[in-house]
Amino acid sequence: MSATAAESTAGRQRLGLPVVVLALAQLVISLDYSIVYVALPEIGLGLGFSDHDLQWVVSAYVVTTGGFLLLGGRAADLLGRRRMFVLATAIYAVSSLIGGLAQSPGVLLAVRAAQGIGGSLLFPATLSLITTTYTEGPVRNRALAIWGAAGAGGLCFGSLLGGVLVHGYGWPSVFLVNVPVALALAVLGRLLFPADAPRDRTRRFDAAGALAATGGLTLVVFVLVYAPAWGWMRLASLAAAAVGIVFLVLFAAIERRAPDPLVPVRLFRHRGLVLATAVAALFSATFSSLPYFLTLYFQAVRGYDAFVTGLCFLLPAVVVAAGTQAGPPAVARFGTRRLLVGGLAAGAVGALALVPAVAAEGSYLSLIPGIVLISLGQGSAWTALWIAAASGVAPGDQGIASGIASTSLQIGGAVGLALLVAAASGIGQQSSAPALLDGIRTALLAMSGALALGALVALATRRATSP
Repeated sequence: MSATAAESTAGRQRLGLPVVVLALAQLVISLDYSIVYVALPEIGLGLGFSDHDLQWVVSAYVVTTGGFLLLGGRAADLLGRRRMFVLATAIYAVSSLIGGLAQSPGVLLAVRAAQGIGGSLLFPATLSLITTTYTEGPVRNRALAIWGAAGAGGLCFGSLLGGVLVHGYGWPSVFLVNVPVALALAVLGRLLFPADAPRDRTRRFDAAGALAATGGLTLVVFVLVYAPAWGWMRLASLAAAAVGIVFLVLFAAIERRAPDPLVPVRLFRHRGLVLATAVAALFSATFSSLPYFLTLYFQAVRGYDAFVTGLCFLLPAVVVAAGTQAGPPAVARFGTRRLLVGGLAAGAVGALALVPAVAAEGSYLSLIPGIVLISLGQGSAWTALWIAAASGVAPGDQGIASGIASTSLQIGGAVGLALLVAAASGIGQQSSAPALLDGIRTALLAMSGALALGALVALATRRATSP
């Protein structure tokens, strides 16, 4: 059999139930980021959140996820991928149950933080299970496309599902819906995935590096989320920034001396991982921020309720999923770098097309061209960046490689949303409709410019993989 024929046969191999379970786990991670958006008004009223504190229902999840991802990635490599998968899904189930029963803001914020820790353990475990279960090439790319469809589509589908649940059952349902799903994932993960090999005692966990990195990243993400709303010169902002920087400097010093560092320097010789890490930050800063501004437009400008707002996200969810499925054949034909460039460029054009369509009396039909373009770009770029991140990385480093890229994803999201909200100059639920529209249009223009610049930089970058 020729090499081409063998590759074609491999590409047609059945992926089986494991990829469905892993995709569902990724869907849970993604949904928990966006599902609360449309529920925020009811959560604020039901639990008595102040306007300033309500943002932390989203931000608590972002802060803890971003801070713990490197730790989660290395834990998957050293302590076992299946073990981390089961533990993380159990954390999701328990915390979601408590969240649905919460009676105070403090309890709900603690639940969101716990869900973020669950996500930081689950994301690298899930991705490394894919990259070690399926052989690099067409089979793995197909698996990543299915997994990617769940992740990228979940950012939009979360708003749809959240709207339906809040409309029918109230805000607690956006948490309680996780409980049976997470429990089922824990059981299926235990049954489907091979038992973890005995721990290699020659490889140290680098606990000091893990603590320093987790503390530093958590504080840095906290500042990026907290300071734009509360002020960069407030004592809490300055103290968190200073301590975070000290932790990160300490982390760098520890890594230089560690015999088995948390983040091996050798990984940055993989150009695909370096490119994927940069694109992940830009992806989250732009594509992942879009639901925030669209939700604000639909609810605060157009006056849609949670249910109708959720329905507005059905189209982008479907198109994003289609974009992820187009990824593997496009990678095979054009190469990873070109697909990344095309996805970012499509997103830039789509965001620009949304600017005139966002209007006080505008119709949903006028939004469709921009939504379709930006959603196709989002789906294709998402699949391509994870293919690039995993290509050429040894099985024993797949967890930390995914942790590096996903940490960049989370920090990019925190930085991007903070900058876009700042660029929108005082945008918020209490702003007047004209001010909201001006702010949303400004954010879309900034988003388009950032994506266009990213496409140009990726185009000028040396090839991450063979075309």
